[in-house]
Amino acid sequence: MMNGRSRALLCAAAFVLPLATASCKDKGEKSAEAAKANLELVVRLVNEDVNEIERGLPEGAKKIAITVGKEKDVRGNPAVVRTALLKIRQQVPDLGIAKSTFFALTDDKGVAIRNDLEQDTMAGKSVVDRYPALKGLLEAGTFAATTGEFGTPNPLGPDREWVAGTPVRREDGSLVGLLVTGWTYRRFAYHLQETLKRDLQEQLVKSGDTGKLPVVYVLLFDKDAVYGARGTPPVDEAALKDAGVFAKTASGPAEGALTITDRAFGWAATRLPRLSADLGVIVLRSEI
Repeated sequence: MMNGRSRALLCAAAFVLPLATASCKDKGEKSAEAAKANLELVVRLVNEDVNEIERGLPEGAKKIAITVGKEKDVRGNPAVVRTALLKIRQQVPDLGIAKSTFFALTDDKGVAIRNDLEQDTMAGKSVVDRYPALKGLLEAGTFAATTGEFGTPNPLGPDREWVAGTPVRREDGSLVGLLVTGWTYRRFAYHLQETLKRDLQEQLVKSGDTGKLPVVYVLLFDKDAVYGARGTPPVDEAALKDAGVFAKTASGPAEGALTITDRAFGWAATRLPRLSADLGVIVLRSEI
């Protein structure tokens, strides 16, 4: 027969589980609200980064035309092309601070001559075949941007690129080729994540808060995958994909709470039309 003390202990035990569940839910919801506020900064950063490319790339094309436009055989002088590509970062302020992971010049058929990296995996490959939206620039237009895959494997997992191009023309108007630039999704996620962390750290310092920074990740996503920066646990990418972030942002920003490896997280996400209608960004956050 159960005495009064046993009944009390049983009732207490029955109360603990829902209380713990509610507590985790509250933590996740709190993190989701904070992530939603952080998302505003991230979207603003994305727009600024795209603006730098839209302003700077046509100016870079004018600068590089002065050098390579004099070459009779641009294809035969990849060293000259690389030097000119490196210089435009110095000559055009917007390109100097651009978050691009590469700059490249193609010939008048859209085949890459050289990029500005030490190890060039683009040379001799058709850029316009891999990014068809740039093909129209060979005949008309001043600027275009698109997404795609160049085909270079990323050890971190699936990855794609956002690329932009503009034509490079000689003084007589004849086409030299395309000046192309861009970034990988995972590298861009890293830039956004580190900038957000710095902003959060500055907020703590200004407020005199001696607390710890939250656990925070910034990831990009499309219909196929979630793309985190290096150091992002693959389980986080999988959890966000399983949460249906792509579908949930179809009509606007979305947020939610979830548990990953026994830790409460909150997320906020939105699409990034300045990059692509099918591309978005997530802030994943957990309070310490």
